Amino acid sequence: MNTQIQMSTIIPPANRLGQVKEYYFSRKLREIAQMRAAGADVLNLGIGSPDLPPHPAVINQLQQTSALHDHHGYQSYQGLPALRDAFADWYDRYFNVSLHAQTEVLPLIGSKEGIMHISMAFLNPGDEVLVPNPGYPTYRSATELAGGSIREYELSAENDWYPDLEQLAQQDLSKVKLMWINYPHMPTGTPAKKAFFEELVQFAHQQEILIVNDNPYAFILNEEPLSLLSVPGAREVAMELNSLSKAHNMAGWRVGALVGSPDYLQVVLRFKSNMDSGMFKPLQLAAVTALQLPPQWYASQNEVYARRKEKAVELLQLLGCEISGGQVGMFVWAKMPDVLADAYAVSDQVLADKHVFITPGGIFGSAGEQYLRISLCSRVEVLQEAINRLSDFKIQA
Repeated sequence: MNTQIQMSTIIPPANRLGQVKEYYFSRKLREIAQMRAAGADVLNLGIGSPDLPPHPAVINQLQQTSALHDHHGYQSYQGLPALRDAFADWYDRYFNVSLHAQTEVLPLIGSKEGIMHISMAFLNPGDEVLVPNPGYPTYRSATELAGGSIREYELSAENDWYPDLEQLAQQDLSKVKLMWINYPHMPTGTPAKKAFFEELVQFAHQQEILIVNDNPYAFILNEEPLSLLSVPGAREVAMELNSLSKAHNMAGWRVGALVGSPDYLQVVLRFKSNMDSGMFKPLQLAAVTALQLPPQWYASQNEVYARRKEKAVELLQLLGCEISGGQVGMFVWAKMPDVLADAYAVSDQVLADKHVFITPGGIFGSAGEQYLRISLCSRVEVLQEAINRLSDFKIQA
């Protein structure tokens, strides 16, 4: 389907848009909506938008505080003190990281906002940014929008989807200012490891690079949540993004946080404070309740995700894919048969023939072109229906 928009206006777009395109999932959701409008029963197994609700106490808090007449005004650009306290307590309990709540925690309107804010706050035109391949596409687009230059570092199954820091250190990194990492990793499901984080912090000190770890998947099918800031010396060279979207089923609520050194956070705040007028107070108070949930909350979510993962693996194996062990997070990443090289074509074929959408790994970078990804954000019954539809499916090589 041709989704290009023909410009009929006399005012051209800004040069900063450059090669930045509409987000892949934005286009794909529109295509799926058109198919459904035409009567097709499309099963969307692509996007990591939790289908489960937040804890009832979180919803109750939002309902009750929304009814208060004095809770509807503009709020602080730095978030409520209670929310910063809650994020700090959460980091202390689950990551064993001690944060000064009022200076080392900056609440965000979702961590995706933070990616853009960090890029705009630190990058000058020509500054290079180390971006993972495969990796979350927003790291690339935010870099381009901020005027930075992308410097890919390729991840591979042979290196367990971790960057080869020794090989990177042998390159000229004098123009590199920022490095994006994301562990637990999306899309590959690679868990965070303390030894790797320690090597990474040492690398950042040696190269004088600011590291940002995007960490929204720490609690999904993962028994050892880990923060980059738990490594000694990390705060001098690193920040971390976190979010309530995944583990708390609050993706549409748009609540996240950036944690790290006060000096770094103040730089980000200089940009952020010119972009928004704070978060709705009842949302912040509900987020406090979410951050105070006990470990049993995460365990109950993971029981659901574990059952779904079994079905997702079964589905991908029907397509002849190989799935590596040890994956965490809310996706399953699978290598297609060697005779197939174009995940986009396979994804499009499955969607057209069986009305099942599976994410092609190539949207995350060239290193993902022979991979497919399934989200665990669909009920077991939906995944089983997808299995039934694909039971007689033959990929066209």
